[in-house]
Amino acid sequence: MIKEACVGDFRSAVRAIHHGANRLELNADLAQGGITPSLGVITETVRFAHQHHIPVIVMLRPRGGNFIYSHHEIQIMRFDAQKIAQAQADGIALGILTSHHQLQTEQLLYVTQQLPLELTFHMAFDQIANQAAALHWLSQHHFQRILTHGGPLNQPLNIKHLQELITLAANQIQILPGGGITKGNVADIMRVLNVEQAHGSKIV
Repeated sequence: MIKEACVGDFRSAVRAIHHGANRLELNADLAQGGITPSLGVITETVRFAHQHHIPVIVMLRPRGGNFIYSHHEIQIMRFDAQKIAQAQADGIALGILTSHHQLQTEQLLYVTQQLPLELTFHMAFDQIANQAAALHWLSQHHFQRILTHGGPLNQPLNIKHLQELITLAANQIQILPGGGITKGNVADIMRVLNVEQAHGSKIV
């Protein structure tokens, strides 16, 4: 069972590890849904987590708001991704969309090319219209997992849709349920969905 704790700073990362998290998603500014943390926070969190054999996935997001990025923002993301790799993090979580709520495939490839990192497509996935096609593309382009709530975050976890995605993703890519998952309900949700991992800011 992998409990991926969504944390917003170094102190929260330490606390999550001590409370049983066995993977971290490291962010800054969780009030905005998480953005890329500073290089210092990344470096020190990775050092501490690796001492405890805990992998660290770093949020790659230049700002809050939507997931439609300018040329300059894509350059920032590419540069940050390279620095995250140099800091020996285990992976990145990112999402880039077009104005029509589809994968922005060209920019995704540019940002992630030749990175020695695990790739997670984050909850921007829940805004995508054709999720089956997106899931297939991500699985074919070296993404390990998709973080999804199964629907809008302002609604309860959509168990039925998550089950459909898990069936669709079988042997292609991992589905990582998240949003509203806590230490009180994580075991039941993982049992119902028959998954081995879950994500949340209150998961431990």
